[in-house]
Amino acid sequence: MADNQLATLFPGQGSQVPGMGKDLFHEVPRSRAIFEAADEILGFPLTEYCFRSIEEDPQALEKLTDTAICQPALYTHSIAILAALDLAPDLVAGHSVGEYGALHACGALSFEDGLRLVRRRGELMAMAGRRRSAGMTAVIGLSGEVVDAACREVSSAESIAVCANYNAPQQMVISGDTAALRAAEEILKEAGAKKLVQLPVSGAFHSPLVLSAREVMAQELAKVTLRPPVCPIYLNVTAQPALDPEHIRARMLEQLTSPVRWYQLLQNMPENISFIEVGPGRVLNGLVRKTLGRRTVVISIATAGAVAAFLSD
Repeated sequence: MADNQLATLFPGQGSQVPGMGKDLFHEVPRSRAIFEAADEILGFPLTEYCFRSIEEDPQALEKLTDTAICQPALYTHSIAILAALDLAPDLVAGHSVGEYGALHACGALSFEDGLRLVRRRGELMAMAGRRRSAGMTAVIGLSGEVVDAACREVSSAESIAVCANYNAPQQMVISGDTAALRAAEEILKEAGAKKLVQLPVSGAFHSPLVLSAREVMAQELAKVTLRPPVCPIYLNVTAQPALDPEHIRARMLEQLTSPVRWYQLLQNMPENISFIEVGPGRVLNGLVRKTLGRRTVVISIATAGAVAAFLSD
């Protein structure tokens, strides 16, 4: 992979798995330092939420999936892997909260500031989610245009649905009030959706329904220093590369209530590049292949063993 441009990708919510990072902590000193720093910065044992297995605690996945825990957990796990790999990416991108990991990877954001931001972001999104009956549904087998049209059809002043994630050309996620979501699902079934999956999330993320989080998040983002990235970061909101810190800061705030344009972002990257997914799961691996083709080179690194294999390659 050394001769190719390397795009480093950071996953978002939905990729978390109980026990994630435990092997990195015990086997990779650089990774252990990141996890220990996270516990100290946050003032609570994030590592306990990450490292517990289902066998140790039957509620481990539920506790880890709590938005306020999940977001700093994903960020810390990804950065722990990044530290072990000592990568110099040519370009970076992150899915939703993964964009904060990408900002750290390209040198724009310190680990400490990024961790505090994702912790606050998770808290604010969780609070916004509790204010009304809302959720998210994955839609498989239809284009973004068809999904957008269904959302417009069911939305009103009292109840809305929007397309929140454009994950792959035939894989979307809609977000909104429960009543509007159920109505949109019926239309999408009739339109030929192959699969509809109601997601286990606490709110309507990437929609106007989390607007209440923006004011506080704007204050939090204003406090941190953003440096010019050492390589382009492709942003969720625009699907375009960015290098200007203030442009990035504004788009990070917009990201809360705007859709994640993931497949468009991938399509806008240079041709003939290789991808490395840094974090738990293989969600982004699948989305890259669905968007750019099965022959695209994508490596997913989530464990100490995968780190060792990559470094020995």
